[in-house]
Amino acid sequence: LEIEERGVLHFQFTDGYSLHCAVFLARDFAGKPVETAEATPMWFEMAAIPYEEMWADDRHWLPQMLAGGRFTAWFEFDGETMLSKDVRWLGE
Repeated sequence: LEIEERGVLHFQFTDGYSLHCAVFLARDFAGKPVETAEATPMWFEMAAIPYEEMWADDRHWLPQMLAGGRFTAWFEFDGETMLSKDVRWLGE
């Protein structure tokens, strides 16, 4: 498998919870994806990714990351409501 690290996400929630995530891109895979408490694996054509059903931040980094971009991003949330965003594309 070829896996590339493409980005870093920083989340801050108004209740004090924070989260730091690394984003990887894999062009192929082996095995069978399994459902977890956090997500149910689903496949979509690139043009049909259902951003309206995803977290509000995803539409701000996922399309450009899939197109080859590398980034660092910071988001602030109050529950599921995004309050602020700062996405910085590396090399731009």
